Amino acid sequence: IRTLLQLTDNIEGDAVVPPLDTVRHDGDDPYLVVAADKGTATFSDVANALSIEKGHWLGDAFASGGSHGYDHKKMGITARGAWEAIKRHFREINIDIQQQSVVVVGVGDMSGDVFGNGMLRSRKLKLVAAFDHRDIFLDPDPEPEAAWHERQRLFDLPRSSWADYDRSRISPGGGVFSRQSKSVPLSPRMREILGVEVDEMPPNEVISAILRAPVDLLWFGGIGTYIRSSAETDDMVGDRANDAIRICGRDIRAKVVGEGANLGCTQRGRIEAARNGTRMNTDAIDNSAGVNTSDIEVNIKIALSGAERDARLAADERNALLFKMTDDVSGLVLRNNYLQTLSLSLAERRGLVDIGFHKRQMQNLEQAGRLDRAVECLPDDATLSEYERHRESLSRPELAVMLAYAKLSLYDDLLRGTVPDDPYFALELKDYFPSILFEQFPQDIAAHRLRREIIATRLANAVVNRCGPSAIARLADETGADSSLITAAYAVTRDVFQLQDLHTAIDGLDGKIDGELQLRLYAGVQDLTMSRIVWFIRNVDLAEAPLQTIVSRYREGVASIGDNLDRILSPAALSARNEREAAMTALAIPGTLAGRLAMLPDLAAATDAVMIADKTGQPVLDIARTHFAIEALFQLGALAASARDIVTRDYFDRLALDRAAETVFAAHRKLTAEVVAGGGSGPEAVHRWSEKRGGELARIRAAVDGIISSGLTVSKFTVAASMLGDLSRD
Repeated sequence: IRTLLQLTDNIEGDAVVPPLDTVRHDGDDPYLVVAADKGTATFSDVANALSIEKGHWLGDAFASGGSHGYDHKKMGITARGAWEAIKRHFREINIDIQQQSVVVVGVGDMSGDVFGNGMLRSRKLKLVAAFDHRDIFLDPDPEPEAAWHERQRLFDLPRSSWADYDRSRISPGGGVFSRQSKSVPLSPRMREILGVEVDEMPPNEVISAILRAPVDLLWFGGIGTYIRSSAETDDMVGDRANDAIRICGRDIRAKVVGEGANLGCTQRGRIEAARNGTRMNTDAIDNSAGVNTSDIEVNIKIALSGAERDARLAADERNALLFKMTDDVSGLVLRNNYLQTLSLSLAERRGLVDIGFHKRQMQNLEQAGRLDRAVECLPDDATLSEYERHRESLSRPELAVMLAYAKLSLYDDLLRGTVPDDPYFALELKDYFPSILFEQFPQDIAAHRLRREIIATRLANAVVNRCGPSAIARLADETGADSSLITAAYAVTRDVFQLQDLHTAIDGLDGKIDGELQLRLYAGVQDLTMSRIVWFIRNVDLAEAPLQTIVSRYREGVASIGDNLDRILSPAALSARNEREAAMTALAIPGTLAGRLAMLPDLAAATDAVMIADKTGQPVLDIARTHFAIEALFQLGALAASARDIVTRDYFDRLALDRAAETVFAAHRKLTAEVVAGGGSGPEAVHRWSEKRGGELARIRAAVDGIISSGLTVSKFTVAASMLGDLSRD
């Protein structure tokens, strides 16, 4: 502790950085802030006492937890974070685990923070089997409500084990059995649940059967590594105490695995299980909420340190404020768990489409000396080629590692640049903390010693969560932009199109619509986000004016076009928009949200109209009417829709497709400007212009129509784009 104090004192805090919402995992740089919860409160208090005694700038923010920090077990924060991941897994297969009974087996007991809090998250759980280092618990037909109350009773005891479970609450054929017993009797119902045929088994075999049980959820809340891959040996796992009970990932029959505890599985075991159909992330994703809570606690204490020194805030008042903000901190943390598991679901859904970009991301990280694929169990280039050949994509556990590295890499890039210093991103600093803290101490937050680090953290999380783990590699290859410019363009896109409100509305459909449909809605917003990031990078100098000015200008124009789409779209485009809205409404999507989502394909063109209006001085709605009339003339809407449906297996095909799309967009803008320059606007002006252009226009229009009707490929789309580009250059 004294050495860490000396190190942080020498560097005046520059190395004390708030880690991202994902993980600290092997290979990350060490952080010098000590993170601990109530389980290690003594160590936190000792560390903080030394920090205060030395007059260290961190004070009692040197170590989280302790006597005046957040009690993770009381908050249940680690288990609650993991529960967000578990709820998402089930929600996406249309099961609401808060309302529907699910069958669970687990590792741990009710005295444990993670296991105990996890098994209290829902009153509908049917915990049929569990084990810890002492006992095996079996309950083949539990009554969920009564069992929940008994688990709560055990959790509330100062100490407990499965031996304390009220036997009268256990269904016939169950019981609590010592792991030291020679054998464990198994009733017919228990044999059915575990998927075994013998009427008694040694304890170790029963435990292995629990891990293999064909249930809904396997919940890891205890110490030990219980899953490896079939290609690994027990010696490679390094947990000799559990060699006798460990199983392979391919043997898991649970629908979902939740890793509330660390290292319940090896990474290769996770990958094998995921490829065999089990829904799971990594422990780093599932149980990140505890670390995230520690980060926020430390940064709150740093923010308030100035007020304490200036006698504006007494120590007991600060501690009371910390306590008052407990629920707010929990909400911020759980939101992070919600968002990064959503990011994984969208990345998994894209599958092979993004595998070339994943490869590029890995190569970039390797060249920067940040990634060792062998250490992180990520496939090499040859294996990725095999994946493509066999039409396989990265598994969810592999994507989870990519997500972590993408955030860490982007965070570092942002810190090296000027983005965290831009006044526009001050709001990111505000949103990191509970609102009550900003209301009472706005200047202290603005002057936070780790201001840049917190802003960089927020932005890195936002970009990767919303755009995906390989987004930076993809956008850099498409545009040649660096991470800072990409991040600025993301923020402009998000705020111009008011995407946060749209995301919140889709979030509100949790459990109300089909899980795959909800992901499809998110994916539509993600597609718009990616396309407009590219658009802003290519068409707007984001350094020419304050970002707030750029956002305000484009947001006003986009909103105006959105409000008037009914009268400026072509009849065909309006009909298509109405059909999309009706289809969504029929699928139980609320009318207002259905209308907003249905207009997204058309609204993407609004930025072009705003830019042309700025350059020509013409009213933005007149420009938009002309723009949509050009679209109708050349069936550009149908062309773009067909292009989106092209499945590319090759990385360069994807780039070629994107570049051809940009050629179409650029031609569309130029043709719109040409029509407006000739006088008039809307369909009438486009008709006059097309007659003036004569035969060449008719020939290109017919050729594009033929390409669309013949079934689009990358090469056909490239030809169509080239023709339109030639027309706009004449």
